[in-house]
Amino acid sequence: MSHLIDAGPRLAATAGASSLGVGVPGYAHPLVAPAEWAELARPEAPLHWAVLNVARGPGIQPDPHCLEAAGRLTNAGVRVLGLLDTRLGTRPFGELISDAHHFLDWYKVDGFYLDRCPPDRAVLQETKRVAATLRALLEEAYLVFGHGTHPYPGYAEWADQLVTFAGSWADYRWSQVAEWTAEYAPQRFCHLVHGVPRLHLEEAVRIARWQGAGTVYFTDRTARGRGADPWEALPGYWDEIVSRIGPGVSE
Repeated sequence: MSHLIDAGPRLAATAGASSLGVGVPGYAHPLVAPAEWAELARPEAPLHWAVLNVARGPGIQPDPHCLEAAGRLTNAGVRVLGLLDTRLGTRPFGELISDAHHFLDWYKVDGFYLDRCPPDRAVLQETKRVAATLRALLEEAYLVFGHGTHPYPGYAEWADQLVTFAGSWADYRWSQVAEWTAEYAPQRFCHLVHGVPRLHLEEAVRIARWQGAGTVYFTDRTARGRGADPWEALPGYWDEIVSRIGPGVSE
């Protein structure tokens, strides 16, 4: 069982000094959110990766608008990750790999974002099987496990990055970090936080550094309302994020 420690003690030199970048968990379709997709290709945007979510996966056939958007990001040096919904480990293996094939064939993605990735030790073996197969399909595949919470530590050995927080600003302000994460570099962890007020953006950046996260996504949009998705559109302070975090480099 992993222990939790307060954010403050993570002010180690490596965590405090490391530069942050942005991971985008997936905007709405390019026809619905053209400005969002255009912004991701800005040369100074500090992007580590962006998720392509056509229809909770690759969709049933190639989408030319998504292909164009993904191509622009790839040409701008941004990793494009296809979304694979694991449904907390209940999705059949064959379905996941079929979706992965479609993402590679239709959109030439650079890796995969395993959404709703299970955090439990009991499902680690099956997740390892999925990860190993994805890397066999694409040798340099960049894998992000979207747990949204601290998983069993063994998951860290099979992903390039773990999403160890996904939730509201109200929860993030008082969040704690698992002690075992101190054994890994900041670029191994990502935090996704919605409902962050503009006045608290600096505080959110500070918490991410304290907790040793190398990739973040902060937005003032919220999950309130039926079907509301806080990740579908740009935050109102996107320009401030770009200037505060600085130019990003794919690592």
